[in-house]
Amino acid sequence: MTENDEQRQILTNAHGVPVLSYLRGVREGHPWADLAEVVGPDPVDTIVSGMSGWAVSGSVELGAELLRRGARVMRHAHEMRRDLIASPPPADWSSRDLGNGLRTAPCDRAGEAIFPAWRAAFPVGHPDHYQGSDERALNERLAPLLAGSVLGPVLRCSALVVDDTDRVVAGAIVTDRDGLPWIADVFRQPGARYAGLGAELLRRVLGAAAADGLTEVALAVSDANPARRVYEGLGFRLTNTSLTVVVP
Repeated sequence: MTENDEQRQILTNAHGVPVLSYLRGVREGHPWADLAEVVGPDPVDTIVSGMSGWAVSGSVELGAELLRRGARVMRHAHEMRRDLIASPPPADWSSRDLGNGLRTAPCDRAGEAIFPAWRAAFPVGHPDHYQGSDERALNERLAPLLAGSVLGPVLRCSALVVDDTDRVVAGAIVTDRDGLPWIADVFRQPGARYAGLGAELLRRVLGAAAADGLTEVALAVSDANPARRVYEGLGFRLTNTSLTVVVP
């Protein structure tokens, strides 16, 4: 494996031929080949022999080949994008009243303050539930995301929602993922008081992103997550489907 630039990596086979290009990171404790792209012949043998224990995110076809070699599914996701130029967000999206004593705040708080709402949003049984302990979920998933070490630096169009006691109850974290504005997480406390809050927060974020001059935003939604319908209602369109698998 050799480095192609500051982030992009190249996996080479036994003959020195490049077979896979990817962004290196860490996902749920695994070394992570994100946005993996096949760039040479028959990469599966090389991946299996040289990347044991890695998480690999790439095409459904690549994931299926690795599954046949004993890999396990970590996430089946659909990438969606929202064009902010051809279809700009309505002007009132960034100023709609949230009601119930709720207000937006910058996404600049410590992970410990954000964690309770984030954790509650993805309970056991949710397709995006983190199965480790609370400590591991904070230290291995949320804190690195907020620090910009997983999917790139957090953009200022990100936002939190706080209640009348200044407690975080929802959030949308947008990052610069290799030059693409990426909605890394959208979450809210469960309960009737917060019904529809995720969509309202996304409207604000999209309005802020357009005001900041961003031309598009993207996200990934798990295959079994009903939030996909919310994203479609906000103008997101399916652009790609990927599999993340753990190499045996």
